[in-house]
Amino acid sequence: MLGLMAARQAGLDDPARLRRAERTRRVLNLELNKDRDVERIHGSGINTLDIEPVEGRYMLSGGSDGVIVLYDLENLSRKPSYTCKALFSVGRSHPDVHKFSVETVQWYPHDTGMFTSSSFDKTLKIWDTNTLQPADIFHFEGTVYSHHMSPIATKHCLIAVGTKSPKVQLCDLKSGSSSHILQGHRQEVLAVSWSPRHEYVLATGSADGRVKLWDVRRASGCLSTLDQYNGEKSKASSEAANTTHNGRVNGLCYTNDGLHLLTVGTDDRMRLWNSSTGENTLVNYGKVCNESRKGLKFAISCGCNPEFAFVPYGSTIAVYTIFTGELITMLRGHYSTVNCCVFQPHFQELYSGSKDCNILAWIPAPREPVPDDTSEKSLPQQHVNPAYEDAWSSSDDEG
Repeated sequence: MLGLMAARQAGLDDPARLRRAERTRRVLNLELNKDRDVERIHGSGINTLDIEPVEGRYMLSGGSDGVIVLYDLENLSRKPSYTCKALFSVGRSHPDVHKFSVETVQWYPHDTGMFTSSSFDKTLKIWDTNTLQPADIFHFEGTVYSHHMSPIATKHCLIAVGTKSPKVQLCDLKSGSSSHILQGHRQEVLAVSWSPRHEYVLATGSADGRVKLWDVRRASGCLSTLDQYNGEKSKASSEAANTTHNGRVNGLCYTNDGLHLLTVGTDDRMRLWNSSTGENTLVNYGKVCNESRKGLKFAISCGCNPEFAFVPYGSTIAVYTIFTGELITMLRGHYSTVNCCVFQPHFQELYSGSKDCNILAWIPAPREPVPDDTSEKSLPQQHVNPAYEDAWSSSDDEG
């Protein structure tokens, strides 16, 4: 680290290299934090978490009891041990509370004045954060499994919604219309995700084992269906060909640059796809245990080298390197099945929600303190950048 700082100061290194190295170190040292608790409000399992992207300070949670809670993650007490307090909740006594399980919550990408929630009660609600009243409610014919707003869109305000219907619904915040649909899946749509690179490109995962990429501007809509065999399966077995997983696809997540897409399915597999070509990169993650009958919310790191995926795995969270498939560690702390996790990119923290009704905070372990009486001899040699090694030697040394 000292070498990286010195090289950066001398202009020998790209300034971003130090940031990447420190972020990566912090992710590799994630541990269950004994000094930070998240106030327990939910009376049943937690299905979904989202941290607002503006400050990275406020977190939403949605539970199987229909309750939505907003937490402040900042340590206002400035004490080493503290609890992240719930600022408010849409509880069972609230007149507009969801009647059944909340499956997805998401902040409006551009400010904290609005957030969205969808539920098994067949509704998508748009909430005013300040008044805690729904500004709009969209009703659907079937159970809502997932929804997503584009993090980068400037020319549209569409919310993609996956329901029990094989048709993908697009809800327009500007007009209040939900008439736009995308047809192509054969069974219910369990996961939806907008590309963080192209504002009109949408990925959807279905119980039919397929992931489709759409351009919502096109009349036909569908750009491609991701094929796990990259087109090499014989046409005689057309039913097996052109499938993304040999089971229900219940999780999707783009890398932050939008160049790759991670998918998980109930075939206990995770696959990495080139989002431009639709090619299966064939990265082997081994068995990724996935018994969820609904959407699985997993997360990807930001600004690390390499990047990491945090995937609920039974009562643990598996941490993989995305491009090599290596299982780095298993984060253990929950007592029951983990349903969701969310990454806080500003401080490289991870939050996870489980059927045990708890939200756990996973924080980078602090650095070991350096002794005050550190001498030059006690400094590790690898900290010295070769550019700063002194080639001069005295005659005494030579003798």
